[in-house]
Amino acid sequence: MTDPTPTAGLQADLLERIAREEEVDIETWSAAGEPHRTIVWVVVHDAKVYVRSYRGERGRWYREIRTEPHGTLIVAGERVPVQAVPAGDEESIAACSATLERKYADDPALRAMLHPDVLGTTLRLDPV
Repeated sequence: MTDPTPTAGLQADLLERIAREEEVDIETWSAAGEPHRTIVWVVVHDAKVYVRSYRGERGRWYREIRTEPHGTLIVAGERVPVQAVPAGDEESIAACSATLERKYADDPALRAMLHPDVLGTTLRLDPV
């Protein structure tokens, strides 16, 4: 389950909406400053927002947000400025994986999100 206690500036209602949405958009920027928008899976665990690249380090959005860690989540039309923080520690990876498994249990694409090769791309998205 998600913990709706707001931390780091996200309101409980926004955390709940993020947790409910099957997919959200993430907007990142290329090195040339061009915006790109991609659909991602997002989960909330202990009032922290996590994403992971199913394509691993090959994912364009992942490469861009690692280069320029500021991005924007678009949640049901609302723009939420965020900063991506690497969350490759065992605790964050396990929390993200368990929450992905609960939220997307019936989706055949879930296996790609749990593959050992992509676990290191787990990111926490903090509001800015």
